[in-house]
Amino acid sequence: MQIGVETLDAEDVIALLQAHMADMHATSPPESIHALDVTALKAPEITFFCARRNDELLGCAAIKALGAGHAEIKSMRTAPSARNQGIAAALLAHILEVARSRGYHTVSLETGSMAFFEPARRLYAKFGFKPCEPFGSYKLDPNSCFMTLHL
Repeated sequence: MQIGVETLDAEDVIALLQAHMADMHATSPPESIHALDVTALKAPEITFFCARRNDELLGCAAIKALGAGHAEIKSMRTAPSARNQGIAAALLAHILEVARSRGYHTVSLETGSMAFFEPARRLYAKFGFKPCEPFGSYKLDPNSCFMTLHL
């Protein structure tokens, strides 16, 4: 498996992100959806990564610079055919290594508080993320779970 920076132009990447957004709309009220669409993920403060094996898209994740040594994980998603193979853990480990190499001291994230998001919350906790208060422009929301890791 290779993990690298990618643009958001490939059809398989766009399809994976569209499926991600569809799941967010199916599981969260509109005001609690904080996932970024393809256009928003192209912002200069965001670096977008894909995991691939023999050109097959396995998953994606992004890191967003928030300033003052703080970054946010965005758009973690594993392709359905690649689930339960350690892809999300590999992407998360890669993102955290990038964060360390860039000198970030804190990495935070927002995910859902519903049962659908329990596997994601368990993965983040396994890597040392702890619950935290809303950060950046987020507001307290019963449908959101905020987590942070001090590197």
